[in-house]
Amino acid sequence: MQALRGIDLRIERGDFVAVMGPSGSGKSTCMNIIGCLDTPTRGAYLFEGVEVGALTRDQRALLRRHYLGFVFQGFNLLARTSALENVELPLIYRGVPPALRHRQARQALAAVGLEDWADHTPGELSGGQLQRVAMARAIVSEPTVLLADEPTGNLDTARSHEIMALLARFNRERGLTIVMVTHEREMAAYARRVVRFVDGRVAADEANGERAAP
Repeated sequence: MQALRGIDLRIERGDFVAVMGPSGSGKSTCMNIIGCLDTPTRGAYLFEGVEVGALTRDQRALLRRHYLGFVFQGFNLLARTSALENVELPLIYRGVPPALRHRQARQALAAVGLEDWADHTPGELSGGQLQRVAMARAIVSEPTVLLADEPTGNLDTARSHEIMALLARFNRERGLTIVMVTHEREMAAYARRVVRFVDGRVAADEANGERAAP
């Protein structure tokens, strides 16, 4: 069974795309391919003009490390580690010296409004704060593309809008390209563009109307 059926999808630098569709429609597979977690069995995926399918596993890992940031519904933070140390993780993998990564991690936490919570562990933070830490971790390495998989799925309405306002601001002020899977139309309204998947195909690809105010 094919998860995707000959789709043709182009995402420009600086775009903010909401990906929607029912379970099994192919949106998660599409995100995994964009995130270099899976490779297509047919067709081609080009990132900045590079054919990703022709890269080795190690080369794809380097692409993820240097160009992509990830935000998940479940936060994926280390439980016994401070917010600052969680945010530092991508920089550790890059081999950034301690003093520099401490400074960059604090700047990323400040960007999401959590500079005063750097020493708190996940157990001491609310759901909205946990997702902010996860966002700080995603942007600390200054990626080209941010992939967000149901980033508001575990949050109440007010916290969801706070997270979406941050994503919209990063897209607008930093030029960060964002691809976000969501089931919620209200959250998709923050995106510039909505792509709807049905049965492994792109059923609609439309520019959004007026975005919700950050």
